[in-house]
Amino acid sequence: MDGGLTLTWLIVLLVIISLHNSRWVSGTLHANQSSRRKLEMEEGFISIDCGIAMDSYYTDGETEIHYTSDAEFINTGINYNVSMEYIHEYTNQHLMNVRSFPEGVRNCYTLRPRQGKNHKYLIRARFMYGNYDSKNQLPIFKLYLGVDEWTTVNITDASSIYRKEIIHIPITDDIDVCLVNTHSRTPFISVLELRQLNDSIYRPTEPGEKDDVYDRIWKPFTWSSWLSINSSLVSSSFSTSDYKLPGIVMATAATPANESESWRISLGIDNDPSQKLYMYMHFAEVADLKGQIREFTISVNDDESYAGPVAPGYLFSVTVYSKYSMSGSTTKKLSFSLKRTNRSMLPPIINAMEVYMIKEFSQSSTQQNDVDAIKRIKSGYAVSRNWQGDPCLPMEYQWDGLTCSHDTSPAIISLNLSSGNLSGNILPSFLSLKSLQNLDLSYNNLTGPVPEFFADWPSLRTLNLTGNNLTGSVPQAVTDKFKDGTLSLGENPNLCPSVSCQGQKKKKKKNKFFVPVLTSILSAIVILVLIAALAIIRKLTKRRETKGIFFLSFSFFLSEDLTFYYSIFVVISLATTIETVTERPKEGPLKSGNCEFTYSEVVGITNNFNRPIGRGGFGEVYLGTLADDTQVAVKVHSPSSNQGPKAFRAEAKLLTRVHHKNLVRLIGYCDDSTNMVLIYEYTSNGNLQQKLSAREAADVLNWKQRLQIAVDAAHGLEYLHNGCKPPIVHRDMKSSNILLTESLQAKISDFGMSRDIQSLSTDPVGTPGYFDPECQSTGNLNEKSDVYSFGIVLLELITGRRAIIPGGIHIAGWVSPMIERGDIRSIVDPRLQGDFNTNSAWKTVEIALACVASTGMQRPDMSHVVVNLKECLETEVASRRIQRVGGHSIGSGNFLENAPLVLSTEVVPHAR
Repeated sequence: MDGGLTLTWLIVLLVIISLHNSRWVSGTLHANQSSRRKLEMEEGFISIDCGIAMDSYYTDGETEIHYTSDAEFINTGINYNVSMEYIHEYTNQHLMNVRSFPEGVRNCYTLRPRQGKNHKYLIRARFMYGNYDSKNQLPIFKLYLGVDEWTTVNITDASSIYRKEIIHIPITDDIDVCLVNTHSRTPFISVLELRQLNDSIYRPTEPGEKDDVYDRIWKPFTWSSWLSINSSLVSSSFSTSDYKLPGIVMATAATPANESESWRISLGIDNDPSQKLYMYMHFAEVADLKGQIREFTISVNDDESYAGPVAPGYLFSVTVYSKYSMSGSTTKKLSFSLKRTNRSMLPPIINAMEVYMIKEFSQSSTQQNDVDAIKRIKSGYAVSRNWQGDPCLPMEYQWDGLTCSHDTSPAIISLNLSSGNLSGNILPSFLSLKSLQNLDLSYNNLTGPVPEFFADWPSLRTLNLTGNNLTGSVPQAVTDKFKDGTLSLGENPNLCPSVSCQGQKKKKKKNKFFVPVLTSILSAIVILVLIAALAIIRKLTKRRETKGIFFLSFSFFLSEDLTFYYSIFVVISLATTIETVTERPKEGPLKSGNCEFTYSEVVGITNNFNRPIGRGGFGEVYLGTLADDTQVAVKVHSPSSNQGPKAFRAEAKLLTRVHHKNLVRLIGYCDDSTNMVLIYEYTSNGNLQQKLSAREAADVLNWKQRLQIAVDAAHGLEYLHNGCKPPIVHRDMKSSNILLTESLQAKISDFGMSRDIQSLSTDPVGTPGYFDPECQSTGNLNEKSDVYSFGIVLLELITGRRAIIPGGIHIAGWVSPMIERGDIRSIVDPRLQGDFNTNSAWKTVEIALACVASTGMQRPDMSHVVVNLKECLETEVASRRIQRVGGHSIGSGNFLENAPLVLSTEVVPHAR
């Protein structure tokens, strides 16, 4: 590394500070390949070389970072190579090509990190124009992060590398990085990178590893009035400090060339007093002083009382941080000065420096249900429109064909896909657009029936299905819903506007092909022959095969064109079937829009049932894999189960008509009278009861995660109670029936006991500890019984204990004495070690107690539970946005999570 002061401008929501044209040095320069690959795989690195061919990938020879093509992250833009005149032997491979966006105002990369939302990420974009388009036209364009403007990219030199960084906590699983055309020539991008910055990445480096574990980029910097001091040793002690400073960075320092002068530097930041800056200065003695003293004070903008005296230890780092936010003025840049004390024998030194700037983001966005639904629709129909980024925001970039409401949380209220070249059946994903009022699917190539779910769509007012190839009859419920003429069905030649029209069509067809008298005489002869044959067959056999024998014997006589003969044959065949075939159960096989599997297919999916992952009241659950490598949970009915065919069909039929992100999704079923199997989406984190029983500290759910799970589960239950017509009561709400996805999204499962409110019985069902005591005594079972059970789940989330505590104590009785004492820290799970917001915890306890009130009338509706739990979550998140800097509290927007903290000991510079 070059001698002199090493600076890093580690920008939080971010500005780029332009220094001298020194070369950039990455902390990963000397990393060995195995440690780098370990970081990539474990910490969720996404490294994209923009503009290389689809499916291309490589490992950078200098940094050992693995780069991949951007084709899977964006579906617009054109690939270019930069001009050869801008490529030399030191040019990084990922700067030799770009993706350019000559079409569309907004083009977005969609990043989906493995860890999902509510985690901290560093996002970095790099740009080198290199006259890729042979126009020598330097562009200016904007970068957006989701719906918020991030920064402006102003390319002023074709050979320079421009870098934009931001640390960000997304509130959605997808992170959209968008390039926006400002009509100042064409946007482009060279590199896009994402790094997770949660606590797991901040760990000591492995022995001998020279990598910066925060993946920071450090820039060497010197000045003519400074001297460089270099250590011959690169100490590993630096990596043990709070800031995990790389030894190669701290082994160099700067000192004034004139020992009698102070060390000074002015930051090249715009003179904007509104900018809030936070600074870290790192010091370490790199020379053996042989008994001499080096001591100095630090001043900011000539304020000599800022910090000090500082006396760095030999090969041991000390960090001075800003107690308050700092800024320059309209006339003066922000400057720092280091001055030796009177007793110091040596001038001051400094080894490295970091500066952060805070930028607030609103992070408002379209309702997540709508975003997920419209993306499924886009994928399901391969919609070719430039649908990228948030559908509704910013308003000037709203997706083509959508109209949105712009309340607190925007929602899609109108969708026009007319003449969109759509094909296939009408997707159930449309139903997830809960606020949609107008849907136009006209003049496409849609096939299949008109779904009955249109009738259950409370907000939908107009529906246009004109000009498709729909078949069957329109469900009566759909016709009734759109009585006022807001349903358009014209130009669907095979579609009947009502159920009755099917019978009328058959009658007309029969009349059209009615045969003359001679044909009638011949028909009578055939009938006599058939009756005689039937009498003989009935005497010879009563076997089930009679129907087949009759068909094979006499189909020879029937003309394919004579509908009249066919009708005779059908009548006689049915009569034979009644005589000889055993009647099926009245329930019949399950028919739904979901996929029906044969038992042999189930055996193949589960690899002969060799991967059991759990057991429930229905039977064993196995891990399976579909043909497209999708993992599924396969629940196989056990003969010893107390849940029979009725519960099986109840659960399956319920799940075919309810769809919500917080209800487990039914993928398919097998029901062949012998085997009953339900196939669900697979949730890799098991169920909530298992998760709450975790013993390892790394597996213990933190308070925010618990609140998010509670909100998710409450949303699912609220949908059953208020979003379904008629309302559905789960009847077995408990922590083991709440499944958790890889990102800890909660999904309610096990609907074998669920019933709609119109078909509820008073039979007591449920699980001890969760069962509503009022229902047990009165038989009055309704939605409020689910609310009671949910309250018990909330108490489990709060305390980390089971519904029935060892010794037979009910959890509600266990918390009561501590509530009376106001002892919240004894109530909340001790494994959290007090790391939670007290106000949030108390309110959650209050919600749980309201849910487990002795009578249903005293319990809240689930819609109120959802609202109040969201407030608890917001309180917890807001408390973690307050960062303690010395004695001064600062609001840090949406990007700092682990707070309140004291920066000198608990918070480190976050990012490469």
